[in-house]
Amino acid sequence: MNMFLRRIIWLIMLVPAIYLAILWKQIPPSVPMHFDLKGNVDSYGTKRDLLILILSLTALNAIMYLVVSNIYKIDPRKNAAQNKDRLKRIAFGVSLYLSAIWIMLIYEIAHNDVSMTMKFVFVAMGLLFALLGNNMYNIKPNYFAGLRLPWTLENEDNWRRTHHLAGRLWFFGGLIFAVITFFINNNLIGYIAISMLTVLIIIPIFYSYNIYKESKKSEA
Repeated sequence: MNMFLRRIIWLIMLVPAIYLAILWKQIPPSVPMHFDLKGNVDSYGTKRDLLILILSLTALNAIMYLVVSNIYKIDPRKNAAQNKDRLKRIAFGVSLYLSAIWIMLIYEIAHNDVSMTMKFVFVAMGLLFALLGNNMYNIKPNYFAGLRLPWTLENEDNWRRTHHLAGRLWFFGGLIFAVITFFINNNLIGYIAISMLTVLIIIPIFYSYNIYKESKKSEA
Protein backbone atom coordinates (compact mmCIF):
# COMPACT_ATOMS: atom_id res chain seq x y z
CA MET A 1 0.00 0.00 0.00
CA ASN A 2 1.58 3.28 -1.08
CA MET A 3 2.49 6.12 1.25
CA PHE A 4 -0.34 8.37 0.01
CA LEU A 5 -3.02 5.89 1.11
CA ARG A 6 -1.28 5.34 4.44
CA ARG A 7 -1.45 9.06 5.13
CA ILE A 8 -4.91 9.78 3.78
CA ILE A 9 -6.50 6.99 5.84
CA TRP A 10 -6.23 9.13 8.99
CA LEU A 11 -8.10 11.95 7.29
CA ILE A 12 -10.74 9.48 6.11
CA MET A 13 -11.24 8.34 9.69
CA LEU A 14 -11.70 11.92 10.89
CA VAL A 15 -14.11 12.96 8.13
CA PRO A 16 -17.30 11.74 9.94
CA ALA A 17 -16.48 13.83 13.05
CA ILE A 18 -15.57 16.84 10.89
CA TYR A 19 -18.73 16.41 8.84
CA LEU A 20 -20.85 16.20 11.98
CA ALA A 21 -19.30 19.45 13.25
CA ILE A 22 -20.12 21.17 9.93
CA LEU A 23 -23.76 20.00 10.00
CA TRP A 24 -24.20 20.31 13.76
CA LYS A 25 -26.80 23.08 13.61
CA GLN A 26 -28.88 21.03 11.17
CA ILE A 27 -28.98 17.96 13.43
CA PRO A 28 -32.42 17.65 15.11
CA PRO A 29 -32.70 17.27 18.91
CA SER A 30 -33.84 13.64 18.55
CA VAL A 31 -31.79 11.42 16.25
CA PRO A 32 -32.10 7.76 15.15
CA MET A 33 -29.44 5.61 16.82
CA HIS A 34 -30.35 2.04 15.83
CA PHE A 35 -32.11 0.24 12.98
CA ASP A 36 -33.75 -3.17 12.63
CA LEU A 37 -33.11 -5.56 9.73
CA LYS A 38 -35.85 -3.87 7.71
CA GLY A 39 -34.17 -0.48 8.01
CA ASN A 40 -36.73 0.90 10.46
CA VAL A 41 -35.52 3.08 13.32
CA ASP A 42 -36.05 1.28 16.62
CA SER A 43 -34.06 3.53 18.96
CA TYR A 44 -33.57 7.29 19.29
CA GLY A 45 -31.05 9.42 21.14
CA THR A 46 -29.98 13.03 21.54
CA LYS A 47 -27.50 15.12 19.57
CA ARG A 48 -25.02 14.55 22.38
CA ASP A 49 -25.50 10.79 22.07
CA LEU A 50 -24.75 11.03 18.36
CA LEU A 51 -21.60 13.06 19.03
CA ILE A 52 -20.34 10.55 21.59
CA LEU A 53 -21.14 7.69 19.23
CA ILE A 54 -19.26 9.20 16.28
CA LEU A 55 -16.21 10.08 18.39
CA SER A 56 -16.19 6.60 19.94
CA LEU A 57 -16.53 4.90 16.57
CA THR A 58 -13.77 7.07 15.11
CA ALA A 59 -11.44 5.99 17.91
CA LEU A 60 -12.49 2.36 17.43
CA ASN A 61 -11.87 2.68 13.70
CA ALA A 62 -8.33 3.94 14.32
CA ILE A 63 -7.59 1.14 16.78
CA MET A 64 -8.96 -1.46 14.38
CA TYR A 65 -6.81 -0.11 11.55
CA LEU A 66 -3.64 -0.16 13.64
CA VAL A 67 -4.31 -3.68 14.89
CA VAL A 68 -5.20 -5.24 11.52
CA SER A 69 -2.41 -3.52 9.58
CA ASN A 70 0.25 -4.49 12.12
CA ILE A 71 -0.95 -7.89 13.37
CA TYR A 72 1.51 -9.70 11.10
CA LYS A 73 4.35 -8.49 13.33
CA ILE A 74 3.33 -10.82 16.15
CA ASP A 75 2.33 -13.76 13.96
CA PRO A 76 4.74 -16.67 14.59
CA ARG A 77 4.20 -18.19 11.13
CA LYS A 78 7.38 -17.99 9.07
CA ASN A 79 5.69 -16.36 6.06
CA ALA A 80 3.44 -13.98 8.03
CA ALA A 81 5.37 -10.90 6.85
CA GLN A 82 4.31 -11.68 3.27
CA ASN A 83 0.78 -10.69 4.25
CA LYS A 84 1.82 -7.15 5.25
CA ASP A 85 0.49 -5.32 2.19
CA ARG A 86 -2.67 -7.44 2.00
CA LEU A 87 -3.51 -6.76 5.64
CA LYS A 88 -2.92 -3.03 5.18
CA ARG A 89 -5.25 -3.01 2.17
CA ILE A 90 -7.89 -4.91 4.13
CA ALA A 91 -7.55 -2.49 7.07
CA PHE A 92 -7.83 0.46 4.68
CA GLY A 93 -10.97 -0.97 3.05
CA VAL A 94 -12.68 -1.66 6.37
CA SER A 95 -11.88 1.83 7.68
CA LEU A 96 -13.15 3.41 4.46
CA TYR A 97 -16.35 1.34 4.69
CA LEU A 98 -17.03 2.36 8.29
CA SER A 99 -16.36 6.06 7.63
CA ALA A 100 -18.61 6.04 4.57
CA ILE A 101 -21.48 4.49 6.56
CA TRP A 102 -21.23 7.11 9.30
CA ILE A 103 -21.02 9.98 6.82
CA MET A 104 -24.15 8.70 5.08
CA LEU A 105 -25.96 8.40 8.42
CA ILE A 106 -24.99 11.95 9.47
CA TYR A 107 -26.12 13.32 6.11
CA GLU A 108 -29.52 11.65 6.32
CA ILE A 109 -30.04 12.65 9.95
CA ALA A 110 -29.26 16.27 9.09
CA HIS A 111 -31.77 16.13 6.23
CA ASN A 112 -34.37 14.24 8.30
CA ASP A 113 -34.45 11.25 5.96
CA VAL A 114 -32.82 7.92 6.82
CA SER A 115 -34.63 5.87 4.18
CA MET A 116 -31.46 5.08 2.23
CA THR A 117 -29.20 4.23 5.16
CA MET A 118 -29.71 0.44 5.19
CA LYS A 119 -29.49 0.13 1.41
CA PHE A 120 -26.24 2.10 1.41
CA VAL A 121 -24.87 -0.04 4.25
CA PHE A 122 -25.43 -3.25 2.31
CA VAL A 123 -24.18 -1.92 -1.02
CA ALA A 124 -20.99 -0.91 0.75
CA MET A 125 -20.88 -4.31 2.49
CA GLY A 126 -20.96 -6.06 -0.88
CA LEU A 127 -18.07 -3.93 -2.13
CA LEU A 128 -16.17 -4.61 1.10
CA PHE A 129 -16.55 -8.35 0.61
CA ALA A 130 -15.27 -7.97 -2.94
CA LEU A 131 -12.21 -6.18 -1.57
CA LEU A 132 -11.68 -8.86 1.07
CA GLY A 133 -12.02 -11.60 -1.53
CA ASN A 134 -9.51 -9.91 -3.80
CA ASN A 135 -6.96 -9.85 -0.97
CA MET A 136 -7.80 -13.29 0.46
CA TYR A 137 -7.07 -15.04 -2.83
CA ASN A 138 -3.32 -15.32 -2.23
CA ILE A 139 -3.06 -14.64 1.49
CA LYS A 140 -0.41 -16.77 3.17
CA PRO A 141 -1.13 -19.03 6.17
CA ASN A 142 -1.34 -17.03 9.39
CA TYR A 143 -3.08 -17.05 12.76
CA PHE A 144 -5.02 -13.79 12.44
CA ALA A 145 -6.60 -13.34 8.97
CA GLY A 146 -8.46 -15.63 6.62
CA LEU A 147 -10.27 -18.91 7.24
CA ARG A 148 -8.24 -20.06 10.23
CA LEU A 149 -9.57 -23.59 10.61
CA PRO A 150 -7.67 -26.43 12.29
CA TRP A 151 -7.22 -28.25 8.98
CA THR A 152 -6.20 -25.14 6.98
CA LEU A 153 -3.61 -24.13 9.55
CA GLU A 154 -2.02 -27.57 9.60
CA ASN A 155 -1.85 -28.01 5.83
CA GLU A 156 -0.61 -25.31 3.43
CA ASP A 157 -2.20 -26.96 0.38
CA ASN A 158 -5.58 -26.97 2.14
CA TRP A 159 -5.09 -23.30 3.08
CA ARG A 160 -4.15 -22.34 -0.50
CA ARG A 161 -7.04 -24.17 -2.18
CA THR A 162 -9.57 -22.97 0.39
CA HIS A 163 -8.55 -19.34 0.02
CA HIS A 164 -8.46 -19.54 -3.77
CA LEU A 165 -12.10 -20.62 -3.66
CA ALA A 166 -13.09 -18.16 -0.91
CA GLY A 167 -11.32 -15.29 -2.67
CA ARG A 168 -13.21 -15.81 -5.93
CA LEU A 169 -16.49 -16.49 -4.13
CA TRP A 170 -16.25 -13.39 -1.94
CA PHE A 171 -15.11 -11.15 -4.80
CA PHE A 172 -17.85 -12.04 -7.28
CA GLY A 173 -20.47 -12.66 -4.57
CA GLY A 174 -19.78 -9.24 -3.07
CA LEU A 175 -20.06 -7.47 -6.42
CA ILE A 176 -23.28 -9.28 -7.31
CA PHE A 177 -24.81 -8.49 -3.92
CA ALA A 178 -23.82 -4.80 -4.23
CA VAL A 179 -25.60 -4.59 -7.59
CA ILE A 180 -28.79 -6.49 -6.70
CA THR A 181 -29.13 -4.50 -3.46
CA PHE A 182 -30.37 -1.56 -5.55
CA PHE A 183 -33.35 -3.67 -6.64
CA ILE A 184 -34.19 -5.32 -3.31
CA ASN A 185 -37.00 -4.06 -1.08
CA ASN A 186 -35.74 -2.61 2.20
CA ASN A 187 -37.96 -5.05 4.12
CA LEU A 188 -35.99 -7.99 2.70
CA ILE A 189 -32.49 -6.63 2.35
CA GLY A 190 -31.33 -7.47 5.89
CA TYR A 191 -32.46 -11.08 5.64
CA ILE A 192 -30.89 -11.49 2.20
CA ALA A 193 -27.64 -10.04 3.52
CA ILE A 194 -27.56 -12.56 6.38
CA SER A 195 -28.26 -15.39 3.92
CA MET A 196 -25.47 -14.16 1.64
CA LEU A 197 -22.96 -13.95 4.49
CA THR A 198 -23.89 -17.46 5.60
CA VAL A 199 -23.35 -18.87 2.11
CA LEU A 200 -20.05 -17.04 1.57
CA ILE A 201 -18.68 -18.41 4.85
CA ILE A 202 -20.17 -21.91 4.90
CA ILE A 203 -19.20 -22.96 1.36
CA PRO A 204 -15.42 -22.44 1.85
CA ILE A 205 -15.56 -24.16 5.25
CA PHE A 206 -17.26 -27.27 3.84
CA TYR A 207 -14.92 -27.23 0.85
CA SER A 208 -11.91 -27.04 3.17
CA TYR A 209 -13.21 -29.82 5.40
CA ASN A 210 -13.80 -32.01 2.36
CA ILE A 211 -10.16 -31.52 1.30
CA TYR A 212 -9.12 -32.50 4.82
CA LYS A 213 -11.24 -35.67 4.80
CA GLU A 214 -9.92 -36.68 1.38
CA SER A 215 -6.33 -36.20 2.51
CA LYS A 216 -6.95 -38.38 5.56
CA LYS A 217 -8.43 -41.13 3.37
CA SER A 218 -5.39 -41.04 1.07
CA GLU A 219 -3.09 -41.37 4.08
CA ALA A 220 -5.00 -44.38 5.46
